[in-house]
Amino acid sequence: MADPGVIALAAELTGQTRLSDADWNKVEGTAQALANALRVKNNDTQTALGATELPAVLAAIIKDALRGLRVPDVSHLPALYEALRVGANVCVDHDENRGHLLESGFLHALVTLLERYTDLIPPDKATDFLPLSVAHLKVVRTAIGVLLNASMGYEPVKTALNTLEAPAAILRLAGVIYPAGAWAKSPAPHIPPEESDESWQLRSGLSSWGWRAIGELKFNAPTLFGPDVLPLIVTPIRAYIPPFETPPPPFDQATPLRRTLVSTDLEAFEESCSLLEALALDDEDVRLSLARGLAFPDEHGGVSCLADILEFIDRGDYHPLWSDLPGDGAQRKRTFAFCKAALIKAVVEIAGEEKNVDVLWDDSDEKQPGGVLVGQMVQWIKRHKDLKNNTRDDLLVCATLTLGNLLRHGAHSVTLTSPPVSLAPDLATLLRPGTDIKVKHGAIGLLKHLAYAAPARSSLSDAGIIKRLVNSNIFQPTSDMVEMVQVNAIGVTKHLCSGNAKNCYDLALPPDGQDAASTGLNQILALVRRSDSTAVKSEGTRVFVNVIRTLWHEDTPDGEQRKAAMGIVSTAPIALTLAQLVGRSKRYPILINEGIVALTLLSLHSANVVLDAITTPLPLEVQGSSSAAAGSAGESDIGSPVTTPGRAVDTLAHLLKGHGANVPEEVRANACILLGQVGREDGVGVERVPEVVRLKAELRPLLVGTAAAEKESRLKAAAAGALQRWG
Repeated sequence: MADPGVIALAAELTGQTRLSDADWNKVEGTAQALANALRVKNNDTQTALGATELPAVLAAIIKDALRGLRVPDVSHLPALYEALRVGANVCVDHDENRGHLLESGFLHALVTLLERYTDLIPPDKATDFLPLSVAHLKVVRTAIGVLLNASMGYEPVKTALNTLEAPAAILRLAGVIYPAGAWAKSPAPHIPPEESDESWQLRSGLSSWGWRAIGELKFNAPTLFGPDVLPLIVTPIRAYIPPFETPPPPFDQATPLRRTLVSTDLEAFEESCSLLEALALDDEDVRLSLARGLAFPDEHGGVSCLADILEFIDRGDYHPLWSDLPGDGAQRKRTFAFCKAALIKAVVEIAGEEKNVDVLWDDSDEKQPGGVLVGQMVQWIKRHKDLKNNTRDDLLVCATLTLGNLLRHGAHSVTLTSPPVSLAPDLATLLRPGTDIKVKHGAIGLLKHLAYAAPARSSLSDAGIIKRLVNSNIFQPTSDMVEMVQVNAIGVTKHLCSGNAKNCYDLALPPDGQDAASTGLNQILALVRRSDSTAVKSEGTRVFVNVIRTLWHEDTPDGEQRKAAMGIVSTAPIALTLAQLVGRSKRYPILINEGIVALTLLSLHSANVVLDAITTPLPLEVQGSSSAAAGSAGESDIGSPVTTPGRAVDTLAHLLKGHGANVPEEVRANACILLGQVGREDGVGVERVPEVVRLKAELRPLLVGTAAAEKESRLKAAAAGALQRWG
């Protein structure tokens, strides 16, 4: 049941509006009584008040207080403050009244009020301390409190406030009314000593409510904030960069107020890190602005935002005054770690913005190849690569991921692997079995980018990257839960085995005193066989393709190592894996071609094995993502109706039938060459001749038809050559 006394107060307040200045005192008294009465929760009373003219009356009070003025006159502030208290209490936990306040224009008037206060901020001092009297602070804090109460869990108000750009106004005011950590540095200017405690209490509360309101409204952050607010968002982060000064009096003593301020700093810090991460992830303009600001601080009015973020990631620490706070200190440390991780993500995203590469990578200074950011990332890796005594995995993760994102040009890879940087040995050091998987993820991802550039591969080879990868256990079952890292490691291996016999030997030949199962080749083979991921299977098999092409290449010197390695890869498991690549890759003719070429080379060494591989029904595979394979092999469906379990030879036959208009002629020609090689009766043992005869009977009509084509082509010549080899 609604409280009649409260209803009467609301009616009295309605009758007191639009009166002379002398009546503002009456408005203050009535509004104060009404606000106090509403502190006693009564849903019926709230509902009844919302249906009256009260919401419109509250909006009118704000408009009257602003009429003809920049901000409300000091004589109107007490009444305005009490009216705002009424608004805050009438909508708390009451969606219907939230709607009434929105429809009446009250919330719009509130945003206008806050914007008037933002006009007091000098354009050239957007992050400086804003002097306001206690009376003004009460009004601003309570106005933000109303917006917080009205928006919590109520989407129509959130949408309206975002449209009115209320979050930006709140952030600007919170940033200058309570610059986090400012209280601990020097006595704040323009605060009379007798008002100091109350002023800081109000400023602290305003910051807390402001950041909570921003948290409620930031679901659409990229449209709410632009690069202009970045200095304000970074300010709370600087409060956690040593050295920590001894606070001036009266904050040199552990008082309840100091504990409140320390807690408020932490809250602002947590929210700012979360907001920075969201903006860096979703807003291109923010990413571009932060990158430009690293070289040109004028981008942010002299504030080096990205430099401050990097300094915090490097040196940021727990605040010593946390020891005064009650509650769970371990939770505060976890929050701190989450915040640092959020900023690391932001830095990685900034580096991942393609338009930032030329901004962040700077080769103008020979003494610092790559520029400031690259130099800092390199130093983090070199400084903390000794994992035995290292507690800074966060820096290693940030540095490796950031550099990996910046490597868009082969020349950059050469810079990182050549003197004076010479990063390859440092990255090799990180590839240990006990290395944290997040560090492995970053290091191996960076190595993949480096290995993609052919000129950088010799330095990676000299650093023993293949052996390090094999010994890091990344290909072992214990690492199967991090498929992306395994795929990247496979990518590194694939690139380094292309045209480099030594790397192929490191991968295929067992170290002295170890069995063959321990080799990288067999580890990858086992991974390919147990994985359900198409990406792992296909990319892993491409390692074998590159190994075979390198070992069989005429430029590879003869020797015992070469012979041993060729024997190791000329086995049934490798051949069958290659046949599976041919059979599963109907969407990727390039992969089919790679498998065909590798099988052709193997057939020169062991035709029986290849014959078995292409004629044996392939196992049924779980169809997983093929994105990794697709990323490096052009997609062009050959239109094959063959589904596993089929045979690789069925795919070859389908190619010869001419299906798949976009399949390059080279692929079909290579299929003919493989069939010509495998179909030679003198290439297999006597006991296998009947199988060869059946294979030729099945495929001869296709080869004959292809060889009889009128137009001369590479395909026609290859088909004719295959028939000639068959005899």
